[in-house]
Order: sequence, then structure tokens, then C-alpha cells
Amino acid sequence: MPGSHPALPVTPQQLAADAAALAELGITHFHLHPRDVVGLEVIAGPEVATAVAVVRTAVPHAELGVTTAAWIQPDPVRRADLVRGWAGLSAGRPDVASVNVHEDGWSDVVRALQAAGVGIELGVFHEEAARTLVRAGLPDGTRRVLAEVQPGGSTAEAEAVLRLLEPLGAPILLHGEDDSAWPVLDHAARRGLDTRIGLEDTLRNPDGSPTRDNAELVTCARRAIRAHAVG
Repeated sequence: MPGSHPALPVTPQQLAADAAALAELGITHFHLHPRDVVGLEVIAGPEVATAVAVVRTAVPHAELGVTTAAWIQPDPVRRADLVRGWAGLSAGRPDVASVNVHEDGWSDVVRALQAAGVGIELGVFHEEAARTLVRAGLPDGTRRVLAEVQPGGSTAEAEAVLRLLEPLGAPILLHGEDDSAWPVLDHAARRGLDTRIGLEDTLRNPDGSPTRDNAELVTCARRAIRAHAVG
């Protein structure tokens, strides 16, 4: 939530400034959470378009993604309708959007993204969601599967999900949240998988100290990834 960390980017201008700083570190994909004027997350077209367009001006060659999470719009019908409206966003249309497979109406949101011409990232939070996705198969337009280990989760849980997802043959980005963020990032690095880090995932550096900002988190992550590459 706004105020949870002094460096949390909330406005489109703050998101753009953060993205520009991270691009200097070699980052080429950004996962954004557009917000309204009071700081609440939204998936309505005007706010999404503004956030994406402003960030795209700062990092024109980056892939920009947003979320379609049910905690933003719990009504699955309304959520799909809003996403379908992204087709007319032009420069403010995101390149990709994440869809959580365990949420009601996820397949309708996928179809809405296909209709809007937006790439799909499929969020898999646990083994049940992985099985659901394997049964359904990869939708057209899927860019990657986001395997997310929940707070308190372990690398063993990550491996269980990865084994289930393996038959799909999709690119996988593995990441954790809160206390699982850094152990899972290390595991992703050992496995040679894509990963991510940011203030959405953790407010602390690997040593447990409060992080300064997204750039410090990314710097720590790059250091860890390089260490595994050398090892």
C-alpha cells in the first residue's frame, strides 16, 4: 500500500523515474501497478494507459507489464470487460499482463487479453494452479509462466510446481514474496530461470536490512545471480 515504504513508486511519474534508474542497471522488463489519484490499484483503461504511456516514454525499448489481479476488481465479469477495453489504449496499452490461474474467471481474462492484443503472463501460486494450467494448456499469446512462491514457502514447494509445469514447455519466471523472496531468487539463479525482484516482493535486502529502493534490490539480485553463474 502507499506509505509502506518511502521509495515505493505510486504515481506514473515515480514509476517512470524508477524504471529509468533500473534501465541503467540493464533491466528490460517492468511489472507495473497503475493506481488512481488516491493510490488504489486499478485496471481501468485511463489509469492503465497513463501509467504505461508515461513509463514507456522513459524506457521506450522495455517490455511493460501490468496485473489483472482479482484483489483489484473481484467481479470476474467486470474484470474481463475492463481488460477487453485495453484494445483501444494505443501507446498506453501494456505489452503483457499477468493473470492468476487460481482466480475465478481467469480464462475469461485471458480471452480478453487476446482480444486486446496484449501478451499473457500466467501466474501460478501453488500446485493446484499448476495442475489447472496443465489441464487447460497454454493459451495463444502466452509469453511466460510466473511461478510464485508465497510468503513462508520453500524452494521445495517451488520445485514441486516447476515439475508440474515442465510438460508445458513454457518460459518460466520464478520468484518469491516476503521471506521467500531471496531464497527463491537464489534457487531460480541456480536453476538458470528468469526471476524478478522489487518492492512488491520484499522490502528487505538479503541480509535482512531495510532496502533503500528498487535499485538496491536489483543490485543485490544481480550480485546473487552473478555469484551462481560463476559458481
